[in-house]
Amino acid sequence: MRQTINGADFRRLMISAAASIEMNKQQLNELNVFPVPDGDTGTNMSMTINAAAGDLRKAEDPTLEKAAQISASAMLRGARGNSGVILSLLLRGIAKKLKGAEECDGVLWADALQEGVDAAYKAVMKPAEGTILTVARLAAAKARQAAQENNYFEFVHEAAIEEAKAALANTVNQNPVLKKAGVVDAGGKGWLVALEAMLCALRGEDIVAPEGSGQEVKDQADFSDFNTEDITFTYCTEFIISRENDNDPEKLREFLSSLGDSLVLVDDEEIIKVHVHTNDPGKALHEAMDYGSFVTVKIENMRLQHTEKVMSEQELAPSIAEPEKPCGVVAVCAGDGLAEVFRNLGVDGIVSGGQTMNPSTQDILEVVNQVPAETVYVLPNNKNIIMAAEQVDALTPKRVVVIPSKTVPQGVTAMLSFNPDGSEEENVEAMNGVLGTVDTMQITYAARNSDFDGYDIHEGDYLAIYGSSLFGTSRDIKVLLKALAEKVRDEGKEYITIYYGADIKEKHAQKAADLFADICPDADVNLLSGGQPVYYYLISAE
Repeated sequence: MRQTINGADFRRLMISAAASIEMNKQQLNELNVFPVPDGDTGTNMSMTINAAAGDLRKAEDPTLEKAAQISASAMLRGARGNSGVILSLLLRGIAKKLKGAEECDGVLWADALQEGVDAAYKAVMKPAEGTILTVARLAAAKARQAAQENNYFEFVHEAAIEEAKAALANTVNQNPVLKKAGVVDAGGKGWLVALEAMLCALRGEDIVAPEGSGQEVKDQADFSDFNTEDITFTYCTEFIISRENDNDPEKLREFLSSLGDSLVLVDDEEIIKVHVHTNDPGKALHEAMDYGSFVTVKIENMRLQHTEKVMSEQELAPSIAEPEKPCGVVAVCAGDGLAEVFRNLGVDGIVSGGQTMNPSTQDILEVVNQVPAETVYVLPNNKNIIMAAEQVDALTPKRVVVIPSKTVPQGVTAMLSFNPDGSEEENVEAMNGVLGTVDTMQITYAARNSDFDGYDIHEGDYLAIYGSSLFGTSRDIKVLLKALAEKVRDEGKEYITIYYGADIKEKHAQKAADLFADICPDADVNLLSGGQPVYYYLISAE
């Protein structure tokens, strides 16, 4: 039985966990109770943890602290969906506890698991029982008990797994929706899959995903797209420092600001990442040494690189745009039509994503950084993207404010209340205040057979969703459209907007709009091409 693990062990444990989640992601997806085709817990967890696995594979003989840091940093930026963000926070807490350790025994591992739980609970505004949080919390508590009995890593990890199994089985009783469907929580199952894969690797039985599976993970942004047309300073200097003390990075920012321009400094608990244009890169590097050891350094002579080809490429938006106005807005949506609606309302940047394709924190970060504003408001427009968006503020020098819109219609309504000349307090109050004034309806299809909330659902049925609840199911989409129109009429709504999806022809969408107009004669009905995938109709009513 293994008493301790080191950096090489941690690296293997994480890669094995990533492979196992990848191999089981479809099973995790299918545990989602709601039978719409966006059961993406497994996909989100897989993409999140595979971001870490990709970076760990590039690391040669990392220390325990370094392997944990690599995992936490990659997963923070690669986090997708609520399940992916929570998974990244569990690892972030673990990495924090392992900081400075060369080996990890049972006591330290139990404390690290608890630190991960604390980080995850802190980030969730209203933690619910019967979720991944419950499974992780009970497993960590059992690990700490076991560590008092036996300080071997393997013994403690085994205890955590056994408790996780029991906690996962009980999630079906803690959540009424899960109980009715007779399934366990998908996120909790994913955490158990990860823990079990770690144990396999510890015993020399590493889980290896089939070749070609898994998410291809991009390298992290490297600040290589800055516009250098007007070169004042010769050397583009970039470096990453592994933080090793409590020196204030703001002092480094002040020094580098006096040394050059195009400064970008991003810091978190593990690293400081710098980009600066300067005529004296040696001074910049010498000052930076006071904050820790260099992980990477790159210095390029921009004058030598300033060919016509480079100029044409670098006319694109820089990695982090210099502020030209006080505030801007980024919105998440899928579909060219929806993107155009947001742009017409004044949104500066669009993140492609939504149901079935939750963007990562890194995806949102990259678009936020392109907005030439000091403060950037983010409209996630999906409840499963809000947590990923909330992680962006810590990764950029810009001020990021997340408006928790759960649907595209909520995002549109929020934009109508946005005042580009208003203060942050005024905009937050106004935009948050109108989110509840719009009702959202959606029509999609059933991805699988299900008995949900009294409905006998068959794969391929049309599903109507009103707000967050299943409204009806039918083999005839017109039946659902009529029922929704009658609901809107009875609610006394005055403004109805119908966005039709990529799979609906305009002539059929016009018939749907005519149906609403006939049933709701006192309402103003508008029809727009949303171009969204998966959802045939997205309807807002105010």
